[in-house]
Amino acid sequence: MNHPPHNGPSRRGVLHGGGAIALTTVVGTTLSACGKGESGESSDGTVTINMWHGQAENSLKTLKTLVAEFHKAHPKIKVDLGGGVIADNMLQKVTAGLASGSVPDIAYIYGSDLASVARSSKLATHTEAIKSGPLPWRQYWPAARDAVSVHGQVRAYPALIDALAVVCNKKVFREAGVKLPEPGWTWAEYIDTSRRLTDKKSNTFGTGWPGAGDEDTVWRMWPMIWGLGGDILSEDGTRIGFAGEPGLRALEVLQALVKDKSCYVDPKPGGEQMYQVFAGGRMGMTTTGPWQLPDIKEVNIDYHVVPLPSFDGKSITIAGPDTWAVFDNGAARTKAARTFVSWLNQPEQDVRWAIEGGSLPLSSPTENLEKWQRHVNDLPGLSVFTEAVSSARVRPVIPAYPQISAAFAEAVTSVLLGKSSPAKALRACTLRANTALAARE
Repeated sequence: MNHPPHNGPSRRGVLHGGGAIALTTVVGTTLSACGKGESGESSDGTVTINMWHGQAENSLKTLKTLVAEFHKAHPKIKVDLGGGVIADNMLQKVTAGLASGSVPDIAYIYGSDLASVARSSKLATHTEAIKSGPLPWRQYWPAARDAVSVHGQVRAYPALIDALAVVCNKKVFREAGVKLPEPGWTWAEYIDTSRRLTDKKSNTFGTGWPGAGDEDTVWRMWPMIWGLGGDILSEDGTRIGFAGEPGLRALEVLQALVKDKSCYVDPKPGGEQMYQVFAGGRMGMTTTGPWQLPDIKEVNIDYHVVPLPSFDGKSITIAGPDTWAVFDNGAARTKAARTFVSWLNQPEQDVRWAIEGGSLPLSSPTENLEKWQRHVNDLPGLSVFTEAVSSARVRPVIPAYPQISAAFAEAVTSVLLGKSSPAKALRACTLRANTALAARE
């Protein structure tokens, strides 16, 4: 779990998408067993599994504690946390492992990368196992289920889920004489509010937007696209589903913010500068996830959380789930890996993983636990995210998503920087993305 700047590298899953292209070079390669080349089962029946966890700092500490507890309850399964890299570089590490025939039993894979990893038969399928597991399939949030499903088959276990909302600095609103937004507000009101909060004399911005041209730049746009009746893909999957009015109107929201000079555009990946401006009291609103609330609370900002704006009063948000990918390194190790990940997802463990990592419960049973409810009461505004995740949507789990994202990122960035009009930027995006989709057919 890697939220900036609280837990280390840039945001888990939701910030990424471009690296998945590399995996296609190893699909179809003949693969041998992972590293050890053994069944993983010792003479006394103990099975050792290797986990490339992808975590840093606080999240790794939590995972180590959970693994120790798992060992006590499951003495015949040993989880080795050695090897691997941080989540940001995991796709490249797994890609290399697939090419050499040496992959772990479990790897932390960003949701936007799963479809590309699933092109390899080495990635295990869990359709039957997960649906009959200790945590019933239907008790995961729909977004979590969607994020691990590829072509109707369950190809991973959920590892994390979150959602987007808007966090407001009450002091900035108060000093500008602007009322705090309420649920049901619109994108037009968002633009107007941002303009009214902006103060050139104090160098205060109404809002901010990541402008590095990566997935963080893009995924904030999809709720607008969905709210306008568009989609990332057309119904037949042969072209993008936002080439017309949905894409144009969404980009026009950004154009309006740029015109008003009310939006701080962060040029660096991860949005760290944008969050620093907000934490410094020079930004009225920031669109973010639950991972940012502990940091905001820590710097003593008096804040208010509100659902994303909409075009029709019905807020739509996006979740950025990540996954635990289990690779087939033989029956004994696959079974052991499934046992561990299933245990990790059970409410008693999931609640600790979510609280200590700054994410949300994977399922309704976790949300209903008293420990999570106490956490919600201790962290103002968290309930807005937990309420939103039950109906949040996710990006399509398709190999071509990274190319679509890259094309749209270029369009978004060109509008944010005032280098292109929404119409011109969208035309270029449409040509590039549709070409990429056609190449994937």
